[in-house]
Amino acid sequence: MKKFMDKDFLLSTDTAKKLYAAAEKMPIIDYHCHISPKEIAEDKQFRNITEVWLGGDHYKWRQMRSNGIDEKYITGDASDYEKFEKWTETLQKAIGNPLYHWSHLELQRYFGFDKPLTPETCKEAWEVCNKKLNTPEMSARNIIRMSNVDTICTTDDPADTLEWHKMIKADKSFEVKVLPAWRPDKAMNLEKPTYKDYLASLEKASGMKINSFKELCAALKNRMAFFKENGCLVSDHGLEYVMYQPASEDEIEKIFAARMADKLPTREEEIKFKTACMLFLGREYAKLGWVMQLHYGALRDNNKRMFEKLGPDTGYDSINTGASAAELVGFLNALEYTGELPKTILYSLNPCDNAAIGTIMGCFQNSDAIGKIQHGSAWWFNDNKVGMQEQMTTLANLGLLSNFVGMLTDSRSFLSYTRHEYFRRILCDLVGKWVEDGEYPADFKFLEEMIRNVSYNNCKRYFGF
Repeated sequence: MKKFMDKDFLLSTDTAKKLYAAAEKMPIIDYHCHISPKEIAEDKQFRNITEVWLGGDHYKWRQMRSNGIDEKYITGDASDYEKFEKWTETLQKAIGNPLYHWSHLELQRYFGFDKPLTPETCKEAWEVCNKKLNTPEMSARNIIRMSNVDTICTTDDPADTLEWHKMIKADKSFEVKVLPAWRPDKAMNLEKPTYKDYLASLEKASGMKINSFKELCAALKNRMAFFKENGCLVSDHGLEYVMYQPASEDEIEKIFAARMADKLPTREEEIKFKTACMLFLGREYAKLGWVMQLHYGALRDNNKRMFEKLGPDTGYDSINTGASAAELVGFLNALEYTGELPKTILYSLNPCDNAAIGTIMGCFQNSDAIGKIQHGSAWWFNDNKVGMQEQMTTLANLGLLSNFVGMLTDSRSFLSYTRHEYFRRILCDLVGKWVEDGEYPADFKFLEEMIRNVSYNNCKRYFGF
């Protein structure tokens, strides 16, 4: 029997262990996350482990609800220690769940707490973690430093002032790059009741009036230039699916004008409008040299009662079905045909889409870049051991795993960098098994270089950091 989560955790062969030695010390580029640039700029000091662990982690909230925990102890007014106790009760039951591994990696790496977290060890863990969190070495910036992070890309709206990014960049005492990432979902969500309110904020940020689709594009272009000045190299989109239903300029202007007159669009009009937005933005990304990330396949805010109580991103989303491969191809092809397809990363929340992504991206690769079209890392509900293995196996079967740009946290927590370690261990174990089964030669010079590349180098080259 192996020891619990020891130095060889997830590494089942000698080859995997040797390969992990090549990955272990590589820096981290977290090219998509949701941590707060304000908290980095202010070098936030966390009050206790509940704040840093449970403050906004809907992954954990879902499991606590599954354990029958009252909402009082999740998002309610219970004390921080009571919330930590309830999470501890839940975690002990989470065998096979990545949260079990992530939580214990964080306890080990950041707090030196090597015991399993159980109701019996709860108070001891609380005291050990909080004692360390109350020291300067566990400020937001120092957590980033001790995690060996090279570059962070946050998630930022076009109307954002980027004031915190500017402050971080001007502070020469902090060596880690913290760059904005362009997330224009609100500018595209014509169907939302708050759409006109959002346009007012975009008008203010751009200093431009927005009374037409043409003027919307001009305002977004203005803001893209501002983001570029502040170091942005990547865009990101949270899409229901990658839509493609093109329409004439006149039709798009009519759809926009109707919305300005407070008429909500039909479903067909919504799809046509979003197609027009994505085509415009994709072409601009190609000009700027930005990477386009397309995250799709989420069915959001499924529990109406709880959405009205708690709002979005509180643990009530799920995997969606029915993403159209034909429309994804249509969108990529429209940009490729005119030579305006940017480097693109495709992520579907539905693992059933893995093979479709693997075959579609092969249709649009060329000499513009190594691995120009990427199959993004296992995302959200899939960033577990099986999900990562399946995504990388599909990529290896249908493309080139060696050119993969690797892992991201997609997290709001400063302790989530251990997810990169989790990914690297799974990667090394997968490749190690192939080698030990005689499916690939034991060419360690190449293999170790490949592992370093997937862990860090490919990402740095691909994005241009």
